[in-house]
Amino acid sequence: MNMNVALPGLTLKNPIMPASGCFGFGKEFAQFYELSDLGAVIMKAATAEKRFGNDTPRVAEASSGMLNAIGLQNPGVEGIIKEEIPFLKEHGMPIIANVAGGTVDEYVEVAEKISEHVDALELNISCPNVKEGGVQFGTDAGLAEDVTRRVVEASHVPVYVKLSPNVTDIITMAKAVEVAGASGLSMINTLTAMRIDPKTRKPILSNKTGGLSGAAIKPVSIRMIHQVYEAVNLPIIGMGGIESAEDVIEYLLAGASAVAVGSANFKNPLICKEIIDELPNTLQKYGFTSVEEVIGGAHDESTENRVFRS
Repeated sequence: MNMNVALPGLTLKNPIMPASGCFGFGKEFAQFYELSDLGAVIMKAATAEKRFGNDTPRVAEASSGMLNAIGLQNPGVEGIIKEEIPFLKEHGMPIIANVAGGTVDEYVEVAEKISEHVDALELNISCPNVKEGGVQFGTDAGLAEDVTRRVVEASHVPVYVKLSPNVTDIITMAKAVEVAGASGLSMINTLTAMRIDPKTRKPILSNKTGGLSGAAIKPVSIRMIHQVYEAVNLPIIGMGGIESAEDVIEYLLAGASAVAVGSANFKNPLICKEIIDELPNTLQKYGFTSVEEVIGGAHDESTENRVFRS
């Protein structure tokens, strides 16, 4: 079974990678399996300076998912370059750096520094859990286009833009970042949500709102990827509630070229490895001979099976 996927800046041995923020920098998961089995790794977000994130509680359970409001906790771009990337490079798989910021200049600063050390960037303009930056860039097409163009100009590697689902028209946002020179898309980030504790009568999260992820958002993500695949000519890394090889095939049929596994890593640290092992038999079950054969299969002949290579 041919599991390879070729994308701008990325040659993947399989389409499975952990989603940013759900895998740290890989050190804990390296105790469970060899990281080189992964198609790629998307690191936790990097900001210009070290961030300690939001006050606790920062995580809450939800039906078929979870809420988080971590607030982009990370050791800062210099710390990531010095302490985290060398460890990941020992394992030999492609590395994607998630870039975040509060201003356009901060995004540019982080992208310029970290892009010298990784294979691609994931531009995070969609985090709902920080007070400045983040989702404001991901919900305004003009701001999204501006920050994407500036980061593309400053980067040494292809830039994949992570889109927010918290918009009325996802196609407008996808077209804006395509015009700005993005090499691909990541879809989708979490949905803004809230839970309230009946005993205290207050929101459970200290940030009040958080990002809903997990199986609950999978149908939303599938719908948006299907829409965007037909509207722009960019490869898509799909994410949102992926827990099995069957889920992966659904995402590929919608138009994703690869997928990122997020919340499921918290329930089962072996989930990425298990899906990689399960995928060949599942592809064969549905009559496919390669991963690329599946991509866009839910669309008509005018848009299906596009292949994006660097």
